[in-house]
Amino acid sequence: MQDPRDVVIKPVVSEKSYTLSEKGVYTFIVPASVNKVEVRRSVEKVFNVRVVKVNTLNRPGKRKRNRRQATFGKRPDTKRAFVTLASGQTIPVYETN
Repeated sequence: MQDPRDVVIKPVVSEKSYTLSEKGVYTFIVPASVNKVEVRRSVEKVFNVRVVKVNTLNRPGKRKRNRRQATFGKRPDTKRAFVTLASGQTIPVYETN
């Protein structure tokens, strides 16, 4: 089994993720090789919360044009995990002091 901190790479910081966090749904970037059960166990262990549901989404990387040359590059593919917590529980990921 992997270390739980290796499963959750980083939180997704966007307007949509901030809106979802108010409803108890947090978004994380995870490795493409992990499944929902591994995400659930690692989030529960790292943040000491109870996870109700996990949804995953594989996002292909965009193809980007290079302006100076006639070449194209590609952003990396990512996998996101949407983690729903039990009511009344939070993760202090997006809070600033």
